[in-house]
Parts: sequence; C-alpha cells; structure tokens
Amino acid sequence: MSSNFRQKELESMSESMARPNRIIDIHTHAFPDFLAERAIKALEETSGDEKAHLNGTVSDLLKSMDRAGIEISVICSIATTPKQVPSITRWSKEVASERIIPLASIHPDYADFRDEIARIKDLGLKGIKLHPQYQGFNIDEDRVMPIYEALVAHDLLLTIHAGFDISFPNDPSGSPDKTARVIERFPELKIIACHFGGWRQWEDVRRYLLGKNVYFETSFTIGFLSDEEIVELINLHGEDKVVFGTDSPWRDQSKSIEEISRLHISEEVKEKIFHRNAEKLLGL
Repeated sequence: MSSNFRQKELESMSESMARPNRIIDIHTHAFPDFLAERAIKALEETSGDEKAHLNGTVSDLLKSMDRAGIEISVICSIATTPKQVPSITRWSKEVASERIIPLASIHPDYADFRDEIARIKDLGLKGIKLHPQYQGFNIDEDRVMPIYEALVAHDLLLTIHAGFDISFPNDPSGSPDKTARVIERFPELKIIACHFGGWRQWEDVRRYLLGKNVYFETSFTIGFLSDEEIVELINLHGEDKVVFGTDSPWRDQSKSIEEISRLHISEEVKEKIFHRNAEKLLGL
C-alpha cells in the first residue's frame, strides 16, 4: 500500500468521524425522581436483553449529555393511562430548560384532550409523544384522528414510536402503512416516526414512507440495519428529513453519536441529522 493511498484513507476516516458542531438528541426518556427506579425496573422486565444505561432521572441524563457532548435532549414521555396525562404535562413544564426539551403525552382515552393540547401549547411545550403499543391503539384508527387534528391546529410536533417494539414483538399497531394513512389525511402534521420509520419493518418503510412528509429518527437501527442500508435510507428519503435520536437510556448516547458519525455521508448531511433538522422542527 502506497504512503499516499494510506494518507488519503486516514484522512477519509478522520473526516467521517469528525465531531458535529452541535448535537440534539431528539429521542430520550426520563422520569420524575420518585418514579425513575421503579419505571426502569418494570421496563427492563419486558425488554429482553435490553438494559438501561442510565438510572432514568433527568440529572443522570444531563451527566450522559455532558459525557457525549450533547447540547440538548428531548424527553419523550408516554401516558400509559388517561390519568397520567395532566401530571406528565405538569412535570414536563417543571423540567424544561435550555438543555432539556420535554414532550408531553396524550392518552387516546383521555376525554379532555383538546383542552390539554391547548394547555401544552400555552405552556410552551413543543408537542407530544405517542406509543401505539404501550397506549393500546393503532396509529390510523378513527379515535385518534381528532388528536392529530388538534395538534395541527396548535402547530405542535408529534413524535411516535414506529414499527414493532421489543416488548411487543410482531404487534402491527405502529406499522408504516398506518403512518402513511395519517400523513395522507393530515399533510400539515409534523411527525417524527422513530427508528427510521418502523422498527424491524423497514421493507414496509421503503414501500409506504420513503419521500413522504415525515421525519425519520435514527435510534435502534445500528445492529439491525447495516451502515450501507442506513445510508441508502437517508439518501432515498431525503437528508432534510432525518433527525438524530438515541432512545436513551436504552442506548448509550456517546456510542450512538459514533455510530452515525462513521456513516459514509458528507459532513453537511451529518450536520443536518445531528442538529439542523431538529432545530427546524423544534423552532430553535
């Protein structure tokens, strides 16, 4: 191997692993301090070999962000019962800061969802997180359409778990074809479909979602898709519609940054994924 070839190879590797100017993690989880230990334990019991990297508190998330060089994390709470909705909104407002952007949550069976969505907007929160498996609904079913309509009316973001789930194997309630029907009905709805549009349903992502008006988020794809497959999805869907997320504490934030940094995409595309696209979505 010639010295010139080796030098170019090293330069290419160095460029591919360069640190982005800013990092926003658009998909993390944390809980009130009194609840964190119990919540993590309960989730670990249903998640197979997946174990949390953090203790579930906001303070531990901030320490992880410092280690990883992450400026902002978005906390995605999930109301697993209707009665949790107001308390999640309240807690989200309490923990909001320059570095923590919390999303509230609406349960499909929460009767006063319109008033709560208006309250979420008035409190300055950016949107909500929904999880079809944990909340017991299909993404495209009629009873959640009024929720989407209210989100559009208040210009709020929807982050939604997409595809199968480790704790609910083969549950199709978050399938890409269902997301596609929501996009068709609500073209103005700002949607982030986590896990590149549909965890372990990426063939259906290709069939139903590529190029559509939806953002893909990057977590839980390395190890399930090859680097080449991820780059292909980015190129086919569009570099302006991919955002960086880790699903912390279920993935290590520092390692997740390395996984995206090593992809063979330009530095400009990495900057979009690591922060520019998120800035646009979050109004930063």
